[in-house]
Amino acid sequence: MAEQIEWVPRPRPPRRLVEFQVTKQHRRFVEFADAVRRHRYIGACYGAPGLGKTLSARTYAGADDYDEWDRDRYSRRTALPASLVASRTLFYTPLVHITGRRLNLEVDMFAGSLSADINRALNPNCQPDIDEDVDIPYLTELVIIDEADRLKTNALEQLRDFFDRNDVGLILIGMPGFERQLARYPQLYSRIGFAHQYRPIDAEDVPTVLAHYWAELGRIYDPADPVDAESANAITTITGGNFRLIERLMTQIARVMAINELDTIAPEVVHAARQMLVVGTQ
Repeated sequence: MAEQIEWVPRPRPPRRLVEFQVTKQHRRFVEFADAVRRHRYIGACYGAPGLGKTLSARTYAGADDYDEWDRDRYSRRTALPASLVASRTLFYTPLVHITGRRLNLEVDMFAGSLSADINRALNPNCQPDIDEDVDIPYLTELVIIDEADRLKTNALEQLRDFFDRNDVGLILIGMPGFERQLARYPQLYSRIGFAHQYRPIDAEDVPTVLAHYWAELGRIYDPADPVDAESANAITTITGGNFRLIERLMTQIARVMAINELDTIAPEVVHAARQMLVVGTQ
């Protein structure tokens, strides 16, 4: 008889050393998103890669909570996370070569599905898929489209049409210059009420951010310590306040410390880690 092998799912390793950190730039994004959601406008958010635009948007929308809940929604009784009920926001990333028709179908379907989920969470007796004769409110209030600068003209026109047909706010996230790209589409551009530039980490947030990484490596960050202060300055200079570069640099620092059995995040360790890091252009 063939040997029975039990399949055990393995959790994916974390893609970040530390959890998302609330900074001044994230709080500014929240203010921007709240305004778009409240006034039902189209908002454009732009900034260099790696600054944290996507992380801020996913955190605002509760996207991680939704992904975790959505995997188990049919296998057990679970309640929609409170973060989704509070945000009423859909976070969506289009495929690279998505067509306008598919984009319209997916955004409309996912936004409608989220609205139905929120309705069921607020009223267990509500059956949006069955109660066709009952006027069920549309509770998705904001749709965030990440990587929107990859969309072609037809797809952008479909988003404008979706926005016109639904009482929702819409945020388009892209790279620097994306806001000028939108100016080539007058009908879409005329509906943009807010624009937000996502910037590098503010200097006042750097100590707090680095303290979390120090703690993850089993150290205590002391800004008054000359070694910690010099290492922090080196990290800030190398990364320019770019969240993604800080994460990658700290990952290499952890590797260097483990290989050499070091217990201090010294400037020499930072520069050694920098030699193994592809910084690229910013």
